[in-house]
Amino acid sequence: MFDSLSEKLNNAFRKFRNKGKLTEADVREGMREVKLALLEADVNFKVVRDFVKTVTERAIGSEVMESLLPGQQIIKIVHEELIRLMGEANSKLVISPKPPTVVVMVGLQGSGKTTHAAKLAGMYKRQGKRPLLVACDVYRPAAIDQLKVVGAQVDVPVFDMGQGDPVEIAKAGLEHAARHGHDMVFIDTAGRLQVDEVLMNELEEIKAATNPTEILLVIDAMIGQESVNVASAFNEKLDITGVILSKLDGDTRGGAALSVRYVTGKPIKFVGVGEKLDAIEPFYPDRMASRILGMGDVLTLIEKAQQSIDEKKAAELEKKLRENTFTLSDYLDQFRQIKNMGSLDQLAGMIPGMKPGTLKDAKVDEKALAHTEAIILAMTVYEREHPDIINGSRRKRIAAGSGTSVEEVNRLMKQYDQMNKMIKQFTSQMSGKKGWKNKMKIPFPLP
Repeated sequence: MFDSLSEKLNNAFRKFRNKGKLTEADVREGMREVKLALLEADVNFKVVRDFVKTVTERAIGSEVMESLLPGQQIIKIVHEELIRLMGEANSKLVISPKPPTVVVMVGLQGSGKTTHAAKLAGMYKRQGKRPLLVACDVYRPAAIDQLKVVGAQVDVPVFDMGQGDPVEIAKAGLEHAARHGHDMVFIDTAGRLQVDEVLMNELEEIKAATNPTEILLVIDAMIGQESVNVASAFNEKLDITGVILSKLDGDTRGGAALSVRYVTGKPIKFVGVGEKLDAIEPFYPDRMASRILGMGDVLTLIEKAQQSIDEKKAAELEKKLRENTFTLSDYLDQFRQIKNMGSLDQLAGMIPGMKPGTLKDAKVDEKALAHTEAIILAMTVYEREHPDIINGSRRKRIAAGSGTSVEEVNRLMKQYDQMNKMIKQFTSQMSGKKGWKNKMKIPFPLP
């Protein structure tokens, strides 16, 4: 999402890196490029003005002028100011001491309220909560049906009363939650194509009727600077408690992430990073600032791996690798775990030194993965555990049983053989080294 901004900022910093000592003119010239990069990224002009002013004042001070590495010192200042701009620390969802925690989702039509209500409900269900979704969008065609569909996908019940009064539905939803032991309630409200008085009055009534713990504004990151106007309008009327930025995985310039917190004073709490219902992350200003400046985001990368990897399977895989007994069943497990970690391009942006976009075209091919899975599942259990017995006639049978071709089966077997050779070579090299068993840990799935 910040590909263009990252590239332009790094071009500006390159001028600083090439100089042994900086003059005030050098700093001001470099900051002009930083200013242009931020404006082109659709950051609000007031935010850009204050940001550049602060960085320039710090950069022409003694901390940079007397520094042995002025280029690095300026990058450090920009990094610190980006963190300050976006909120300095992760702001968690407030959990009410007296259940249920009530979260009202608000925003314009099409911003992703319904989907992100389900994403949040699913996230907290995985953490052991008992959430309930309440359908208060009674105007948009099929809105209630959509909420039921996404609710079913994350295994969270949906309360609805059809096309009734949204305020009464919200109150009845809270009563239903209390009776059935739900400790979190996510209220999906109606949106409009633009902010209007009718919308705001209804939301104010829902707020008064439910006394929510949180009011989360869902903003489409694709709308750029308009997001600031939308956030200001909702905050002025409802006193929102936080923001969710949706569609940050799209072709957006990222200006909303750098503007909303500064303009409203309210934290960005979550970001939507994909269409799948588990594609939501807490927002960490320091991690985002690092990614913008090309420093990577190792902590988020590790968290993604931990969420995707089955620890028991990882331990079993480690044992099999040591004993050279890696089978086709293990091969399939690794592909599935890679798929769960998301796109390779997103992961690349989290690795220090790798720019986002480096692996833009290296996405997991869902069709190829489905074919791989079908081929392996068409084998007998014995064949998966003993691939050496898969001869020509067995390959024909496997191709017919999986709905694929013999060529695809041959390609899979060749890939498996190549991986097995690499594993054997690696284990033979490690086996001669002291303490090799302790060194051979599997932090991420194998490709």
